Amino acid sequence: MFEKLRRIRLLYIVLGTLLVVGLAPLCMVGWMLSDRSATELRSIEGRYQAQLVQDKARQIELFGQRYREVVTGLARAFELTGGVGVLGQQGSGDRLQKAVEGDRNLDALAIMPVSGTPHIAYKPDAISRDEVNARVNEALAQMAEPGVRIGDPRLIRSSQEMALTIAAPVMGGSDSSEVIAAVVAVVSFQEVFASVQQPTPMSERELLERGMPVIFVVNKEGRAVAHPDARVAFAGRSMMDLKVVQDWSATGTQVKSALAPFNAERDGQEVKMLGAYATARLDEDAPLGVIAIQDEHAALQSVTDMRRQTLYISLLAATFALLIGFFFAKQLTQPVRELAAGAHRIAGGDFSQRIHVRSRTELGELGESFNQMTDQLEHYIEDLRNSSEENRQLFIGTVKALAAAIDGKDPYTRGHSERVARFSLAIGESLGLPDDEMEKLRISALLHDVGKIAIEDNILKKPAALTSEEFEIMKQHPQKGYKIMSQIPAMRDFLPGMYMHHEMMD
Repeated sequence: MFEKLRRIRLLYIVLGTLLVVGLAPLCMVGWMLSDRSATELRSIEGRYQAQLVQDKARQIELFGQRYREVVTGLARAFELTGGVGVLGQQGSGDRLQKAVEGDRNLDALAIMPVSGTPHIAYKPDAISRDEVNARVNEALAQMAEPGVRIGDPRLIRSSQEMALTIAAPVMGGSDSSEVIAAVVAVVSFQEVFASVQQPTPMSERELLERGMPVIFVVNKEGRAVAHPDARVAFAGRSMMDLKVVQDWSATGTQVKSALAPFNAERDGQEVKMLGAYATARLDEDAPLGVIAIQDEHAALQSVTDMRRQTLYISLLAATFALLIGFFFAKQLTQPVRELAAGAHRIAGGDFSQRIHVRSRTELGELGESFNQMTDQLEHYIEDLRNSSEENRQLFIGTVKALAAAIDGKDPYTRGHSERVARFSLAIGESLGLPDDEMEKLRISALLHDVGKIAIEDNILKKPAALTSEEFEIMKQHPQKGYKIMSQIPAMRDFLPGMYMHHEMMD
């Protein structure tokens, strides 16, 4: 069975409709505009990142190409002069040292003949002689074949700077196919470091949280060689935990640059990131990856601000709509409340009040119809009440006549049913029974002996004492009366009094 639904005031429905109709389009348009702005801004940030890493990669390539040309130029010069013997002239060592000191990025330069005295110039404040020797020997070990060799940037311990090694062979012999010497340069990577560092002392985390891009450079193994946090590069930390670095490592030698959005974990939570990478080719065997990452949420903070402003404007509009709507809704729903109150009064049986609806709309017409209906109902109820009272009096008169007829059948019990009814009503009144129970008690008492109709007169009117068999028959009159009256539905409430009036309660 369905439960009664809780009523909702029409005022709330009107206000809710105003809010939905007024705010839904505003919120929808605001959200769509902010979403479109987010898409556009994300696209702009992506293009900016792609252009940024391409520019950085180009700078690194130009940087490497410049010093590659310096080293190969020296090697070709020595080849044209027939070898490195020119360095044996007086003052050549000083000129070599002066050339090194005149280039801010050149930390060391070594001319290493296959046979003969090596010529090495270096900056003592940038690199130690032992570190120069170690790098030169490592480069010479890779000079088995002709061609320029460029090593990965590595840390110079003495100056805590990253540097790369560039080596080129000096060819000689009768057919210029013999390696007679090597030119090895140790080039500081500090210029590249400066290009990826932000003009702020903030850490990588702070940069990301403020929506700024973080740019770093990795070697082909995915280890940092330049980073805004120098300690990361000095330690050669692997950056392969970032999806964008993995993507570059997988396609970096084929793809010049690409966008690579990804998810990263920070403080145990997944964070959406914008990512881009480009490849700087210093050497075919030593590509460097220029990576840019940016926190997407922080980068799109302006969109978040736009959505927040849209929310504030919507709340302000909602407040205004509620105030205006409440006033007009009160005016609109007042006649409806009057009609509802009148309907409740009618439902409660009060037909004396009338509904006063001052409205020129259909509600005013409905109020007049309500009043007409109330007039008709009041007349109908009054007629029904009069008819009910007449039927009641007729019913009671019939019952009394029937009781008198029963009592008249036996002169000994004449007036017995009336007396039982009076005694029963007196007892019921003392017990404080309600009116409906008193009415049931009265009718039951008047008809309690109706079963005597079914008792034969020779037993009912016998002047002498009844035999045991006759007494048994006489005792059946309650059941007989119950059986007779049970065929009449209107007697249902009075049957217990007829059936049990001779029961002995202990």
